[in-house]
Parts: sequence; structure tokens; C-alpha cells
Amino acid sequence: FGIFFQTKNQKKSRATANHVAEQTYAAVPHSFVFHRGQIGKNVAQLIVDVRRVMEPYTAESLKVKKKNVLKDFVAIAGPLGVTHFMIFSKTPTTINMRLARLPKGPTLYFRVLKYTLIKDVVSSLKKHRMHEQQFTHHPLLILNNFGADGMHIKLMATMFQNMFPSINVQKVSLNNIKRCVLLNYNPESQEIELRHYSLKVVPVGMSRGVKKLMQEKFPNMSKFEDISELLMKGTNLSESEAEQDGEHNITELPQVYSGRGNMASQQSAVRLTEIGPRMTLQLTKIQEGIGEGNIIYHSLISKTEEEIQEILNRKEAQLKEKECRRKKQAENVAQKKEKREQHKKNSLEGIKKKRAEAEEDSEVEDPGMQDGQEVAAESDDEVEYYRQAVGEEPDEDMFPSVKKRRGAEKSHGPAKKRKLSSDKPPRKDMDAKRNDQGQNRGKTGKVWNKSGALFF
Repeated sequence: FGIFFQTKNQKKSRATANHVAEQTYAAVPHSFVFHRGQIGKNVAQLIVDVRRVMEPYTAESLKVKKKNVLKDFVAIAGPLGVTHFMIFSKTPTTINMRLARLPKGPTLYFRVLKYTLIKDVVSSLKKHRMHEQQFTHHPLLILNNFGADGMHIKLMATMFQNMFPSINVQKVSLNNIKRCVLLNYNPESQEIELRHYSLKVVPVGMSRGVKKLMQEKFPNMSKFEDISELLMKGTNLSESEAEQDGEHNITELPQVYSGRGNMASQQSAVRLTEIGPRMTLQLTKIQEGIGEGNIIYHSLISKTEEEIQEILNRKEAQLKEKECRRKKQAENVAQKKEKREQHKKNSLEGIKKKRAEAEEDSEVEDPGMQDGQEVAAESDDEVEYYRQAVGEEPDEDMFPSVKKRRGAEKSHGPAKKRKLSSDKPPRKDMDAKRNDQGQNRGKTGKVWNKSGALFF
């Protein structure tokens, strides 16, 4: 049951360990390695190899689209804790690399003079050492010849140092150091050589045959007469194993290092195997900020103090003008908003006033009442009087207002077929009756009915 159920102390210790790991991971620098613009196949592979160097604190599978701009990467860099950008670009003649420090710069511009991919470096070696366990920890950074005079040299050294996590010499574990990155500066040519090595530690003070046995690799001893020949001479070994060690790479280990024979306080040799990539860089300029700001250093253009002061004054005037435009725009927006609120307030007051006047005035005519309704009521009274006096339905032409009103009422509902009743006279008799009425009316406009009633 201990596998399935954990005690409260175990859960607490695991939560504490995760919190410490998150804090430690967030405290180290992280990087984005990507490109801008059109690049070729080889430069794209170089970007992948540089990401390999910066592992594990880099975005290994960062996807870059054509529509992405630099602001997109800056926007996501903050939440992800990214501190450095390495941006590659290509022109018809050169390959450039920008190294930017987030969030406020500076930005270092380099020209990539030469480069070699990992596959080319590995293929040139007889025996290489590269495996996945080497990339679980960050590499050891080694700077050479960066102590020369010059502000740009010191700034480059500081930028390179801050790209990799710092190492506490008192607490570091040697078993976590499997790789190293070497940056060598040449003051004469002003070029920077970048190399990436795999690190291996082997014991010294014993024959190669003993090392072979300790590594559980048994050599062919068929030509030996005695085992002492193997232990003393170490013959019949391959050329790759016959590496010469000297004072330049022999040191005393302060800790136990992984590997047979690497004990504390014992001498061991540190061997480096290049795994690539290689790059030869040249600094062109240093700029404040990210993509914008004053030029701190330029390798090709030098300016006098007067020219620099003139540039600063022009920049300051541009910033003041920009600030004035921004203030004016803010004032215009505030005025428009105030006018809009005032217009809204006046409209609401007018609506309330109009409603109050409508409620106070009781003699106001109903807007839904039309003049035709009174006429229609009077026409209805005449039709009813005609029915009572004559006993028949009036003709359609006698009261046109009733016809119009009925037509308007019928238009609202579905049309129905009119049925002829059997007691009504045929259409021919109705036409003859209408003609007789027209003849009897004459000039006086009087109409005589069959019953003897007189209508005007």
C-alpha cells in the first residue's frame, strides 16, 4: 500500500522540491534562437545547431511564421522568462546575427564570417562522443582574451556570461558538467571563435591496458607471454586510445567523477572532443534597446564629440515633438468624449421634458386617431338608416367612404371569397335597377324608390 498511498510528509517534501525547482529554473537565463527574413537551408540548420548548444534553457521547437514580427516574440518572452534573443538573418552577401538582452537591451550586431554545422564536424572525426545525457545540463562557458581594453570588449564578455547560468564553485557537481563552450577573441583580427566541446575525464598514472580492463573492454592477449606485458606496456591498442596527456589537461579532482578510476584527490586528465557547431563572428555595432536606440559602438563609422552631441540633440527634439503630439491627441480625445457626454445628457433632458409635457396636456389629440375615422362613423350611420328605411343593402357607389374603410380593414386579414346569397337579385337586374335610378334622378338629383320614398 505504500506505493499507492503517500504520507503527509512525503507530499509536503515533494511540493517543496517542486517549488525550489521552479524557482531555480526561473532564475536562470533562457533564450530564443530564431531567424528573420528569408534564409537558406544551411542557415536554418545552423539555427537548429545553435539551439542544441543553448540546451536545456532554450526553446527547442520554436515555430516561426512569416507574419510574425519582433513584437510577437517580445510579448511572449516576458511570461516565459526569456532573457536573450539570438536572431539570424541573411543578405545576398553576408549572414548576420543579433544578440539582444531583454527587456531593455542592449543589442549586439555580429557578422558570421564562417560557420560549420554539427554534421560536418562529426564527420571529420574518427571517434566522436555525443549522447543525449550531455544536453540535460547547461554547458560550461570559457572566455579567452576578453580582458583587452575597450568598452565594447567588456560589454561583449558581460553579454556572453549572462547568456548561460552562473556556476557556484563551492556547490557545483562535476558530474553535471558534460559540455563546454569556448569563446576566443583575437585582438588583431577582432574576430571571435566559437567552439563547442564534449568533456571527458579519464584517470592517469596507469597503463592503457589497466584502463582497458577497468572499462570492461578486454584486449586481445594472444600475443602476450605474460599478463605483465599488458599492464606495463599496453600494446595492441588502437590509435584513438593512445592519446597523449600532459600538464595542460591533467588536474586533481575535488570530487568523485563518473567513470572507472576517477576518484577524489586523484589526478585525472580532462579531454575535449569537438561536437560542433563552429562559428567565426565579428562585432559590427552595439545599439541601445531592442531594434531602436542610440548607437553605442560601430566598427566602421567613428564620430566626433560634436557629431554625437548633434545626434543626441536631434533625437531629443524628436522625442519632445512626439510627446507634444501625444498630448495633443489625448486632449482631442478628451474633448470629443466630453462633447459626446454633453450631447447625450441634452438628449435625455429633451426626452424627459417632452414626456412631461405630453402627460400634463390632457387635451392632446391621440396621434393614432385619423380624420377618416369620424367620417367613417358618420357613413356607418347613413348606411344603417338606409337599411331600416328601404329594407335593402345600399349600392357600393352610394357610400364610397364605407367602401374604402372596409377595403382597408380587409387588407389586414386574408382575402375571402364572397358568396352570393340566393335572395339577392342577379347582376343584370342590379344593373337595370342602377340605370332606372339614374334616369329617375334627372337634373334635380332626386331618387325615387319603388316603395315611394324620396332620397336626395
